[in-house]
Amino acid sequence: MGRGAGQDAALFSPVAREEGAGTIVAVGLAIVLLLLLTALMWLGEAANAAAKAATAADLAALAGADAARGLTVGDPCQVAADLVIRQGAVLVSCMVVGVYADTVQLEVSVQTGLPWPAYNKSRAGPPPELVVP
Repeated sequence: MGRGAGQDAALFSPVAREEGAGTIVAVGLAIVLLLLLTALMWLGEAANAAAKAATAADLAALAGADAARGLTVGDPCQVAADLVIRQGAVLVSCMVVGVYADTVQLEVSVQTGLPWPAYNKSRAGPPPELVVP
C-alpha cells in the first residue's frame, strides 16, 4: 500500500525537518565545553610547572651562592644541580660570576605534559656594584 498525500506532506513540513536539531545543538555545546575545559587544564598545568621551575631556580641559586661564598661546602654549580634534581627539575645552565666569584646565575627547566617545558632563570649573590642604597 502506498502512502497518502497527507503523509507525504507531513514528512516535508518544517516541523518534521527540525526533529533532532536539539540533539545536534547539545552535542555541539558539549564538544565546545570539553574543549574549553581541556584548555583550562593545560593552562593550569603550565602555571603549576612555571611555579615549580621558579621555586627550583630560586632555591638552587641561593644554595649555589652560599657555596660560592664559602658558607657551605662544595662546587656552587654542583650544589645547585643536586638541589634542582631534588625539586624534580633539570639544570640547563649554571655560571658563577661576579668580581669575587660569589654570584650564581642559572636556568632551570621542568618537563610538563604539554609539548614544551617550563623554564626559569634566577640569580643569587650580593647586589651588583651599580646599586646605590
